[in-house]
Amino acid sequence: MTSRMALVIGIVAVMLGAGPAAQTSTPKTGSTLKVILLGTAGGPTINPERLGISTLVVAGSETLLFDAGRGLTFALARLSIPAATVTKVFLTHLHSDHVVSIPELFLFPWASQGRNVPLQIWGPEGTSAMAAHLNEAFSFDIHVRRDVDEKIAPDGIKIQATDIREGVVYEVAGVKVTAFLVDHGPVAPALGYRVDYGGHSVVLSGDTKPSDNLIKFASGADVLIHELGRSKADPALTAQQKIVADHHTDAAEVTRVFQRASPKLAVFSHANVPPAATLERVKRDYSGRVEFGSDLMTIEIGSEITTRPFERSVR
Repeated sequence: MTSRMALVIGIVAVMLGAGPAAQTSTPKTGSTLKVILLGTAGGPTINPERLGISTLVVAGSETLLFDAGRGLTFALARLSIPAATVTKVFLTHLHSDHVVSIPELFLFPWASQGRNVPLQIWGPEGTSAMAAHLNEAFSFDIHVRRDVDEKIAPDGIKIQATDIREGVVYEVAGVKVTAFLVDHGPVAPALGYRVDYGGHSVVLSGDTKPSDNLIKFASGADVLIHELGRSKADPALTAQQKIVADHHTDAAEVTRVFQRASPKLAVFSHANVPPAATLERVKRDYSGRVEFGSDLMTIEIGSEITTRPFERSVR
């Protein structure tokens, strides 16, 4: 490891609260699990006010990224997290709004921040093929920077991609990541993920219709981050919008999901619906704690669960 890369990793470890104690292989019961909603918008939208779906989970020495939506590297920069330190990516499915920032995460931290380890990606069938085509698509840039001009470290521009199925897909330093199947209509396979660390847990639904399998894996979790679609009963939906809505979970349906899963905190992400009206609808029939996620929001899961919206620093 270069001294520059070591310094970057040290800085981000201190910033994210992953100090020396977090390097042990067996976490203490009650160790904090941190979740950062980098982007919360759903779909292939173009909106300067919203970032695409991406979620960062920090557990001890592990920094894990779930999906890579539009504006991912911008979000990391806003939080002063060097993109070169984000090298483990888990994809829920291969819709463009969930993977569009992978090329940037693959290329830019290697070329400008000194990443000298491969980018690792886990995802459903097709993930490995996508990674191979990325190498092909950017072969000119890679060749020039690696072999001709800057002579940048070759290991940093490798991708180690793995097609996964349901089950435990990653277990390191007390952090366990479990993938499970969800129902995203014809988009199959589609996955959700559960992360366990130090006696705490967070579940990410991915894109899904109401899913019994998700409820199974989310039951009793500390935090459930669930997607949210438009109301399927909305008469204003166009034919195309009805098709899309049928592949997601609307407010009435997600209320029943929360009733059955009973997380300590439910958080909406991948949502393009009015927050206030949605929360009012859900809380009519669900008494648990529910919040609407926002871009760059931080959730800390420990003896208590706290949420903190992003606050722009004033200089």
